[in-house]
Amino acid sequence: MERRNNFDALRLLAAASVILSHAVLLSTGQQDADPLIWLTHGQLVLGVAGVFVFFVISGYLVTQSWERTHSLPRYGAKRALRIYPGLAMCILVLTFALGPAVTGLPLAQYLGAYDTYNFLVRNLLLHTDYNNLPGVWFTGQAIGNVVDGPLWSLPVEVAMYAMVAALGLMRAIRLPVLAVLLGIGIACLCYDTTRYYDFIGSVGWMLGFFVAGMMLYRLRGRRWITRWPVALAALIGLAVSVPLGVFLQAFPIFGGVLIIFIAIHPALPVVAAARFGDLSYGLYIYGWPVEQTLLYLRPDTGPVVLFLLALAITTGVAFLSWHLVEKRALRWKPRASTAAPLTAAPLATG
Repeated sequence: MERRNNFDALRLLAAASVILSHAVLLSTGQQDADPLIWLTHGQLVLGVAGVFVFFVISGYLVTQSWERTHSLPRYGAKRALRIYPGLAMCILVLTFALGPAVTGLPLAQYLGAYDTYNFLVRNLLLHTDYNNLPGVWFTGQAIGNVVDGPLWSLPVEVAMYAMVAALGLMRAIRLPVLAVLLGIGIACLCYDTTRYYDFIGSVGWMLGFFVAGMMLYRLRGRRWITRWPVALAALIGLAVSVPLGVFLQAFPIFGGVLIIFIAIHPALPVVAAARFGDLSYGLYIYGWPVEQTLLYLRPDTGPVVLFLLALAITTGVAFLSWHLVEKRALRWKPRASTAAPLTAAPLATG
């Protein structure tokens, strides 16, 4: 299938933005110097915006995956094989390689500790709120014992996969239904549900971004989606939302339009971002522990140097993750029984 799109490039950019944002946070203990914090006057950090980009793209591509699969078991298998093998290997590496190397406990005590296997089992079950290993402190910062912060978004992503399947089974992946869900998602952003409802609050908080991608997939045949004036209007909408103090709430709509515009516009050059493999997932899940390890070895490392070193090292780790684990797992993806017709902008479903 032709890959005339920039989804891979956007995902790489989003993953790099997460690593950059975390370089600031982990090395300084605060986010005041985060580039997007400065641009939006404190409304949003760059790393979270990177996660938003992932969710918009995921909403678009996962909806496509459902419509081309036409089978709940095949759809579930494809989604599981895309997200779980890489995650499981990451958790094993963190538990049995990074943890023993960093812990202040004797190795036998670390390997015999209940919390070691509590971390392992909980995270393998996607209970990623448990993010500490016994005796492991990378830095003296308040978050110096957090082993892999970005994992919080993965169970939320899985919840979105389940939502697509449920809507698909009810034949409810329709614009009116999605418009209501988008409104609910934006309301959750206004109310900031993450402050009160933990996992459910995070699902609500991310709902608008994923649903924006779903809606844009349903609208993909409309010519206005790839019109330059529409992209310009979306950019202006984002810019105006900053002084109005609603950048976060405006991002699902205006940011979503810009993301999909860049991804599928036929006149834009296609960046061969997956030339060496689809590295964005590996960059996302390994970036934080790599940065923490670098700070453990050199506590005085500044944000810029930390970002550059972490990006280079994590790229190598992501390369290994893709070629040794993720790509091999994807060979087990079930094939559709019949070929689906190509759309105007053929895509790979990930």
